[in-house]
Formats: sequence, C-alpha cells, structure tokens
Amino acid sequence: MILKRKVYDKLLQWKNESNGGKAILIEGARRIGKSTIAEEFAKNEYESYILIDFAKKDIEVESYFNKYLNDLDTLFMLLQAHFGVHLRRRKSVIIFDEVQMFPQARAAIKYLVLDGRYDYIETGSLISIKENVKNIVIPSEERQLSMYPLDFEEFCYALNEEIIIDYIKACFRERKPLEESLHKKAMLLFKQYMLVGGMPMPVIKYIENDKSFFEADKEKRDILSLYREDIMKINARYRSKVLAIFDQIPGLLSKHEKRVVFKEIKEGSQADQYEETFFWLADSMISNECFLCNDPSVGLSINEDRTYVKCYLGDTGLLVSHAFDENELLEEEVYKQILLDKLSLNEGMLYENAIAQMLVANKHKLYFYTHYNTEKHRNDIEIDFLLSNNSKLKYKLYPIEVKSGKKYSTSSLLKFKEKYKNRIGECYIIHPKNLSIKDDIVCIPPYMTFML
Repeated sequence: MILKRKVYDKLLQWKNESNGGKAILIEGARRIGKSTIAEEFAKNEYESYILIDFAKKDIEVESYFNKYLNDLDTLFMLLQAHFGVHLRRRKSVIIFDEVQMFPQARAAIKYLVLDGRYDYIETGSLISIKENVKNIVIPSEERQLSMYPLDFEEFCYALNEEIIIDYIKACFRERKPLEESLHKKAMLLFKQYMLVGGMPMPVIKYIENDKSFFEADKEKRDILSLYREDIMKINARYRSKVLAIFDQIPGLLSKHEKRVVFKEIKEGSQADQYEETFFWLADSMISNECFLCNDPSVGLSINEDRTYVKCYLGDTGLLVSHAFDENELLEEEVYKQILLDKLSLNEGMLYENAIAQMLVANKHKLYFYTHYNTEKHRNDIEIDFLLSNNSKLKYKLYPIEVKSGKKYSTSSLLKFKEKYKNRIGECYIIHPKNLSIKDDIVCIPPYMTFML
C-alpha cells in the first residue's frame, strides 16, 4: 500500500527548479517512509534510478566511492554494472539511502552535482548529529527537506476521506461550523489519528487489518524499540540522560504544566546538564521541543528560555504505545475510552501532543508562555502554544490554548490578549466542540489545527 505524502510535491518542485544544481536530502526520524517516498518518486519521475542502501554496508560499492571519486566515468560505469541499471544523462536519479551510514558519499555530493549528469536524492536518520558529520564538509550543493509522520490530512487521505478534508478547509476559511454529523465524523477521524498516529507502517497495518488498533500497536512498539536501540548507540557521556528523558515523556506530559522539572529527573539536576540530551532527541526528530518565551511582544526565538522546556513525542500514536503497555491497553480499554471521550486523565496529554505534532508538520517552532503572579504566588497566565507571522515589519502573535474537555475557562487567554493587545493577530482555542467565535477568540475543533 503506497500512502499519499505531501513531501512528494516538494520533491517534484525540487526536480523542476533545481535542474541538477542541487541534491536533496530528506531528513526525518526512523521509519517515517523516507526510503519509500524516494524510491516511489524515482520510479514515477525518471527513466531509471539506482538505490544505494548504505545501511547494508556493501563494501564493494563503498570502495567505488573511495577509489574513483576523481574518475567519475569509472565510478558510474561500475555502479551501473553492479546494480544492472542503465543510467541516462539528465533522465536518471541516484538515491543514497541512509547516507549517514557512509558519510563519504554525502561529502561526494559536491563533485557529483557539479558533474551534472544525474540527479541525487539522499535520505538519512539522525543525519545532522555531530557524530555523523564531524569528519566531512557538509556540501553546499545540498538542499534539506524535513519529513514528518503523516499529518492529519495525509491520514485522512489514507482512509479515503479526502472529501471531508476539503469541507473542513472550506469551513475554516469561512469561519463557520461543520454540519453536526460531519463534525462528529471528523472528530472520530481525529481520535483515530491520535491513537494510530502517523508512522506509515502502523497506519498501513491499521487499514489492512480492518482498522485494528492492536495490529497498529505491534508496529509502534517495534519502532519504539528501534528508537531505544538508537539511543543505546550514542555517545556514552549523555546516553543515560537521553534514555531517562525518552522514558519519562509520557509522565512529564501527564502533569498539569507538562514542562520538564530537571530536579525531579535526578536530584540536583539543572537544565544546562541536559542541553545535549534535548538536542539529540529533537535533532533525531524523535521529539518536538517547546520552549518558554519570556517576552513574546518583540519576537519568539530571540526571547526563548531553554531552561523551561516541554518535550512532546514526535508522533502521538507512538505516545499511546509508549504510555501504556499491552496489558494496560486491553485491561483499561484505552482505545474504547478515548473514542467515547471517557479517558479524561490522559486524553489531555494526547490532545496536546497531537496539536504539537500538527503544528510542527506545518513548519512552526513551538513556544509556550507563562506569567507568574507574585501576589497570588502562582501562574495566572498559561498559554499552551504561541505562533507568529514571522514578519519583521508587521509582527503579530497567535496564542493557542488546547482544551481536551468541553468545559473550560478562557481567563488566561483573555489576560494574555489584553496584555499584548497591540501584537495580537488572532487568538485560538482548540477544543472538542464545533467551530465558534466568542470574545474575538476563534474556537476550533482539533481537526482544524492543520489549517493554522
């Protein structure tokens, strides 16, 4: 089963615009479908292609790059003979799959692109991490393309629900609620998306096995095991810290504030001791970081405080399997309770993680905001996510509150809106109810998040 992915259109744009001037590097977490989309694109858009999987550690192929980089005629002749593929000038592509396993191939991109005979697609996991690039010069002839798990739109495409996506888009643009039966259908699709997630193989198993959450769960647990194996391979200096944070993500997100309290991880710990830890998890795209922004009125990134961080898992379906073992899923009827809106304790955690995932898929960096009231000795403003329009001349803020229940207070958002009224573009509440507008706040259901 081939899934429709938006990244395909970006690859097509690269092919049409680049004309051999740059290679493209598809970066992403393990098992999100990078190799699949690269090969599918090569099959459809070129007359021939060679896929070199460097994870297989083919010593003979690696030797070609070591010996013949200064003799590209011989290099291409040997590759064609080895793979039994006839390459055609400007009509063929060579795929370097899992290129981080053989950094010399990535370094060679500079010379291969300048040669101009063929196009080049690279795929890589954990590709930007120091250990994988310390001995090579990163080629400037390379354009990077981040790939994420399926977003909600792509999930609906996989379930043949494209028509309702078009309807959701139209309702969001017109600021009108969906017809009630279709709102319920869209909410059911969103709940399925939360439970299954966007990793391709769990989605495929879910669909091919008559929407079996349990078949999807098996695949997700295999992926989580791969992630743990990756963690065990990293630099010993901070391996244990990465593992500790990875294992505690569900527990951290189940708390009210959801941010990491370092002294609770290990007595005496401080934020700067975990800097490499969060870099590793974020750079490998296993997690999505969300930093505190102290003064959003003058910009988000320049006022981020990295001592306060929330750590969301990159895929909410993986979070479900990470949070509950197989027995808990069955005994507590987790799937049934979430589908019927009865798992209130953990549903907020899953909702917020899903919203974070959808915002990141839309290329947003994640920030949150809190204001401590010294008189009340507590936070009196808490904003889950802050977006901006990134304009240097007409800068605007877009605060977002996430509410998993149907009854909630808007006091934080109203205080924030008053405090930064000259900077506010639009305010959003994401809740399970249909679209509505009150107090100039746009209240949208979670399935509309991809439109932000």
